[in-house]
Amino acid sequence: MSNELNQDLVVGLDAGGTRTRAVLATAGAEDAGRNDRPLGEGLGGPGNALTVPVPQLTEHLAEAVGGAVPKRLRGRVVAVTGGFAGATGADPDEPGRLNALAALTAALRDLGIAAESVGISSDIEAAFASAPGAPADGLALVAGTGAVAARISGRRCAAIVDGDGWLLGDDGSGFWIGRSAARAALRMADGRGGPTVLAASVGRALGLPEEVLPYEALPYEALPYEAGVLRDERGGAVPKEWSRARREAFRRHLLPTVMARPPIRLARLAPLVAEAAQGGDAVAAAILDRAADRLEESVRALEPRPGERIVATGGLLGPDGPLTAPLTGRLQALGLTLDHVADGCRGAVALARLGAT
Repeated sequence: MSNELNQDLVVGLDAGGTRTRAVLATAGAEDAGRNDRPLGEGLGGPGNALTVPVPQLTEHLAEAVGGAVPKRLRGRVVAVTGGFAGATGADPDEPGRLNALAALTAALRDLGIAAESVGISSDIEAAFASAPGAPADGLALVAGTGAVAARISGRRCAAIVDGDGWLLGDDGSGFWIGRSAARAALRMADGRGGPTVLAASVGRALGLPEEVLPYEALPYEALPYEAGVLRDERGGAVPKEWSRARREAFRRHLLPTVMARPPIRLARLAPLVAEAAQGGDAVAAAILDRAADRLEESVRALEPRPGERIVATGGLLGPDGPLTAPLTGRLQALGLTLDHVADGCRGAVALARLGAT
């Protein structure tokens, strides 16, 4: 490692809606294939360049970069590239890009890092570049808290589908799934929807009183679902008597609790849907099925060609992600195979190395 630390260094940033991750690596392009282990790593707060105010974004970036680059090495950093949610590298005047550049420049100045090259890319551009070989052209799909698909040309987004945020889009995302879970709970309570364990799990996750929930808390994880009725390990009925009065009380507690929090926090309910679907809950399984449909629609809108490379990232599409299997099957019908990457850090490093040459 001592030889590595005598070389020029680069920093790659993956700045997403939930957190910012920074990695330190050597600058030489020849190191890309044999030196994948970061020399340093740091974490910071959310990095969406459109939704996080620039002063706060600056703090989050400084925290992440400062954690990745020890003070003694900051003079060796020659290039920094960030892949930002809410930004793009294709349009120099795009507001998200301007916010990201202002925040990153300020953060580096505060840390005493005088990099010769400071690059801004979108998080999806960085994710695509994270695939082996740092490809320049193809398709990318991100499905985590938000969701966006893009056609990449020359390492820049040439066409974007969705990524329109919680209010207007992000179909099939963690937020979309979490909101669907809350809606399913409300529909069960007011009589429009069928029985689902989501009413209880969502209620508990939001801190609702136990007496208003439809199901008893159980000490085991799996909840077998048979003929629309949850049953315990002994075959006895698990549901409590859920009168109209209790259902109304459930709604009165759930609605203000959700409204009092930032909407994007509904994404935290997505794992509950995956757990319920795995346990046999038909409502939860239908939500995941619809989410996979939405992501497939986004990819189709890019007019993919059979055999074209599609790089995917985000918690919903990881090796154990709840949408990986259903979406893989749908894309295979289009002649596409998902190429999963963990995040955009490796791609951001690759782009930083290009900027250092």
